[in-house]
Amino acid sequence: MDIDKITQRLHHRVKRASLDYGLIAPNDHVLVCLSGGKDSYTLLSLLRAMQKRLPFPLTLTAFHLDQGQPGYPPDTMRRYLEAQDVPHRILAKDTYSVVKQKVAPDATPCALCSRMRRGIIYKNAQELGCNKIALGHHRDDSIETVLLNMLHAGQLQAMPAKYTTDDGAFEVIRPLILCAEEEIEAYATAQGFPIIPCNLCGSHEGRRTWVKRLLTQIEETVPQARGSLLASLQNVRPSHLLDTSLHEALAAHKDMPHEEEDDILRLVSNRPATP
Repeated sequence: MDIDKITQRLHHRVKRASLDYGLIAPNDHVLVCLSGGKDSYTLLSLLRAMQKRLPFPLTLTAFHLDQGQPGYPPDTMRRYLEAQDVPHRILAKDTYSVVKQKVAPDATPCALCSRMRRGIIYKNAQELGCNKIALGHHRDDSIETVLLNMLHAGQLQAMPAKYTTDDGAFEVIRPLILCAEEEIEAYATAQGFPIIPCNLCGSHEGRRTWVKRLLTQIEETVPQARGSLLASLQNVRPSHLLDTSLHEALAAHKDMPHEEEDDILRLVSNRPATP
């Protein structure tokens, strides 16, 4: 891989996502969530590079949660952020023991761990005066979510580039949503980020891992399958789906051009799914 070209593509895709989905605005204060993995390190690096080029002020504060996992290197993240001169907050809270206590040994701990982590993130974002929270989810996370929801929940739903929390306090943004995981991994390796593994997640072979393998198998026959799946999320034709609520909304606006169908999608997207 040509790391210079990969770096250029990543910068371009973060910029494009920010422009297309309105992720960054003047005077935003963004809490950048750092797990210690390749995705979140890359997220912080690309946002900092964007910050330097923007014609308006943008504040970034990195946030890292020490969840009390066995073998956690206590000073790795602090040393990195201080060396990079990044404003940050590192919080130690033993969510690991809580998850291990409440989740059965053969169950996937991610849902409970995520809920607990989310509450801590929101609380600290409020204390730090942030109006946005940046997460490191990328293209592959989004298309894997589509397949998981279709196969297990009967819903056509992916990860949005931006959404507002239920209480309206924050916008959660995903600047890497157009970036490929393999390119993020190459970039992180080239940058030499001090990766902190998740011993809790890594100990479970979950459904998402299965879907990732499935996509890799598909790409043996269709090499650009992941890129095509991402493109399909940006090229929706509501009139060709089977959702009756969509059809009712489209019938009420039957003379609209195709590009306005996105408005109809937004109108019905918040209703509960049909069982």
